[in-house]
Amino acid sequence: MRAVLVCTVLLSALPFACLASAQQAAAAADSESAICTLEDGKAITARYYPVSAGKDNAPAPGKVLIPGGAAMTFFTETDLMLGKTTIPTGAYTLYILPAKKDWTLIVSKNVTVDAKYDERLDLARATMEIGQLSAPEDKLSLYFGHTGAKKCEINVDYGKTRGWTEFREK
Repeated sequence: MRAVLVCTVLLSALPFACLASAQQAAAAADSESAICTLEDGKAITARYYPVSAGKDNAPAPGKVLIPGGAAMTFFTETDLMLGKTTIPTGAYTLYILPAKKDWTLIVSKNVTVDAKYDERLDLARATMEIGQLSAPEDKLSLYFGHTGAKKCEINVDYGKTRGWTEFREK
C-alpha cells in the first residue's frame, strides 16, 4: 500500500521508479519466509521462492538449486555455527547442491540474489542428510525446526525428498 501511495504522488515525475518499485513489491509477495527464533529472541530467517518441484520430483543432482532464478536469502541476528564454520551476524545467500546420497547446504557471502552462483564466495558448506517423504511436495518448501537450546534445524522439501542440517548459536 505504501509503495502505491508513493507511486501515485511521484507518477508524473518518475514513472519508471514506480514501475521498478511495483515489480520489487510483486516479487517479494511471491516469496516465502522461514524463521527460527532462539531463546534470546534473536532470529534466523530464510527467504525463498516456492517453485514447482517438477515432473520428476527430485532436484537435478550436481546442479546448484536456484529456485525461481534467484538465490535464497539468509539473515541471522546472531553468530552461528554451521558444522565447524562460524557465520557472523549478517545477510547471506543460501544454495543447495543436491546429490544422490546427500545434499550440501551452502552459505555464500554473495548478497546479490540474481547473481550467478560463485563457489569462491562460499562462507560455509554442510552436508544435509536426506530422506524420502511419504507423499511428494508439489513445490519447494523450506522451514526451521527449533531442535534444542541454541539450535535450529533447516529443512528443505523438494518433490519426494527432504534435506536437513543444523545451525547452532555460537
